[in-house]
Amino acid sequence: MEEPEKKTEVVLLACGSFNPITNMHLRLFELAKDYFHETGKYKVIKGIISPVSDAYKKKGLISADHRVAMAKLATKSSDWVEVDDWESSQSEWLETLKVLRYHQEKLLSPDPTNSLQNAMPVAKPGRKRKQEPNRHEPIKKKNQSPDIKSVPQLKLLCGSDMLESFGIPNLWKLEDITEIVENHGLVCISRAGNNVQKFIYESDILWRHKNNIHLVEEWITNDISSTKIRRALRRGQSIRYLVPDAVQAYIEKHNLYSPESEDRNAGVVLAPLQKNARDSKN
Repeated sequence: MEEPEKKTEVVLLACGSFNPITNMHLRLFELAKDYFHETGKYKVIKGIISPVSDAYKKKGLISADHRVAMAKLATKSSDWVEVDDWESSQSEWLETLKVLRYHQEKLLSPDPTNSLQNAMPVAKPGRKRKQEPNRHEPIKKKNQSPDIKSVPQLKLLCGSDMLESFGIPNLWKLEDITEIVENHGLVCISRAGNNVQKFIYESDILWRHKNNIHLVEEWITNDISSTKIRRALRRGQSIRYLVPDAVQAYIEKHNLYSPESEDRNAGVVLAPLQKNARDSKN
């Protein structure tokens, strides 16, 4: 009798400004998780939100401390999505590939908190969890769930706009794009009728690794964006039900997102454009 195919553990990593985090950002994780679980081949064990550092220099980008705090409030009720502040605490902007490498190292480390076993219910007191050497595995029935593979795959979760940004000159290094899609993979949430597939077709790098790019169609469309949230706040309009209630309360308490904050970094060249343009001259 053939053993059932083992599932592959997946960790989803979303990088970005989260300025502020919205309900749409949280929906990306749920959509991706549903997609992977419906294949029957994967088990999503964790989602990670990694806000970019202030050194990114994006126009209107408020302090990382506030953005991280809001993201933590937004994910407080989640039992699988968490916020990591390593990237946001860096004094210099880091390429997304370096952030992926950092989290991959954490997953491969012997740290027991990264093991799926620790996410499972703890054995009752007095009962041994470890299997006896001579004890045989029970025979699995055909309809039983597949086993889980022990080494997790880290995949970059993004929207179609991020994928299409690969085509913007000097925003991404070609070698970085190659390593991201080859060694990690992308999970891209796109709306029905979007031209993401055409973009992949027109890119030799993406086409070569198209089997490692998972396109997830968003059938229940959601047009919430951080840009629109900030615009509403500047105009004194309600953002209720567009962001988690705790995030709205935090924004109001700290009086975030004003016309003045939107002008922050105005006229400053985005950090990756500065760095990659400089590197290309050398």
